[in-house]
Formats: sequence, structure tokens, C-alpha cells
Amino acid sequence: MAVGARSGRDDGEERPADAGHIAGGAAGDDAEDGAEAQPQRSFWKELPLLIGIALLLALLIKTFLVQAFSIPSDSMQNTLQRGDRVLVDKLTPWFGSEPERGEVVVFHDPANWLAGEPTPEPNLFQQVLSKIGLMPSADEKDLIKRTIAIGGDTVECKKGGPVVVNGKPLDEPYIFPGNTPCDDAPFGPLKVPEGKIWVMGDHRQNSQDSRYHMQDSTQGFVPVDKVVGRAVVIAWPVTRWSTLPVPDTFDQPGIGNQAPAKALSAAPAALGLAGAVPLVLWRRRRLTGGTTGR
Repeated sequence: MAVGARSGRDDGEERPADAGHIAGGAAGDDAEDGAEAQPQRSFWKELPLLIGIALLLALLIKTFLVQAFSIPSDSMQNTLQRGDRVLVDKLTPWFGSEPERGEVVVFHDPANWLAGEPTPEPNLFQQVLSKIGLMPSADEKDLIKRTIAIGGDTVECKKGGPVVVNGKPLDEPYIFPGNTPCDDAPFGPLKVPEGKIWVMGDHRQNSQDSRYHMQDSTQGFVPVDKVVGRAVVIAWPVTRWSTLPVPDTFDQPGIGNQAPAKALSAAPAALGLAGAVPLVLWRRRRLTGGTTGR
């Protein structure tokens, strides 16, 4: 005899089990359904899930908006060595944030600066990485330098003296040992146009940077829309793993008044949280909606 098929009356009359009944009736009806309503989880129980999804989305965002670049020359020694691979944050420019003083940036060749420079033929592994966006294409000609001055700044460097930005001399411990700030190519004073940056290599006597392109169409300035992103980490080789922070000399009082780029550093996490909230709310509605039949 099938268990649960009877109504429980003693008159011997059978009736079909009420399998199609929805929740919301009497407690006895719920028991006949054979399916208990799932209790709604509290906000605090959902919070770990919300945080987990937010972190996952933030990781995905950073993964697909960070690109690896290989250093092909010695122009950024000793900060970067030939063969280093750096991770470049491509997300921040999406939010309209322009490069800040002191940041190491990757940018597309603004005015044929790399004319005559050999382009190495990528191997198969590098070709695969470029296809999925983890390395630049062999057709792209990019440079990496340090941002010294930004739009609105006045920058100069006299022979025997330091680089001066907005009247503030820079202490530059990052330049290559034995180099002078600009004795090989003094310049200025120059007013950096809005939407442009002035860049220099850390190996000053071995860097074809803004100083050497003042006769070009860009007058040595790099348009902000040519900037790919900021180099944030030396990822390879592992023995050289380190971050690339902005040197303290660019934080001295009076050098500028614009808000620091750090204000946007939480952007990936914020996007992750924004994407996680709808997913969790949808899941909650699905759980509760399935027990009410609505």
C-alpha cells in the first residue's frame, strides 16, 4: 500500500494527495505537501556570500584590465631592468583619472619616437598571450617612462641642477647611479599643456625621453589619451618582485593641488560590490519566491 496516499479518514475512502498545493494554507496542508518552506536567510548570513562575490568580481575585473609588458631597454634602470615584466593597471584611465607625477606609465608612441628601433619577433607563447590581452601585440609600439610633470605644471632642469616642478626641486634617488638629472639635455622652463604629460627615464643618460623630442609635433609632451596605464608591479622575475610606488619627492607641499590617484584605487572593489548586490538579491528572491509560488 502506498504510504501517504490516504487522507487519514477511517471511512476507507481514498482521495488523491494534494501534491499541487502551494504554501500559505494551514499547517496541516504544509505537512501534506511533503516539502517544507525554506526559511529566509538573514542579512548577516548572506553577507559572506556578498563579500565573496564582490571579491571574485573585483579579481576578474583586475585580471582583464591589467596587462603585462616586457621591458626591452635600459632606459628605466635601476628601477626596471631589461627583461623585467611589469603589470600595468589599465583600469584607472577608464575612470577619467590622468597620470600623476612620479608614476611609471606605459604609453603608445606619440610621434614616432621609436623610429629605427628594432621590433623583436614574438615567439609562439608571446603570440598566444597577446591574443588574450596579457601581452601587447607585436604591432604595438609602446614606451615606459616616469611622469615628471602633468598638465598645468611648469618644469625645468638647468645643467648642474635638479629637475624643478612648479618651483620645487626634486630629490630623485631613483635615477641611475652616476647619472645627473639632466646635464646631457637641459631644458625649460616649459609649461605643460592640459591633457599632456612630460616624461623622463630613470637612466637619464640612456633615455630618449621628452627632452629629445621637443622638435617633434608633440614638442616632447605625451598626450594623456596615449597612456595605456600605470605600471604598478614588477611581476617577473620573481626575485625582483616589488611594487612601483610614487616617490615621496612628488608629495612635497606646494608641488600641486590635485587629488591623488589613490582615491580611485578602490574602484575594482567598488565595481565588484556593485555587481554582487544584484546577484545576492536575485538569489534571495529566488529562494523565497520558490516557496510562495509567486
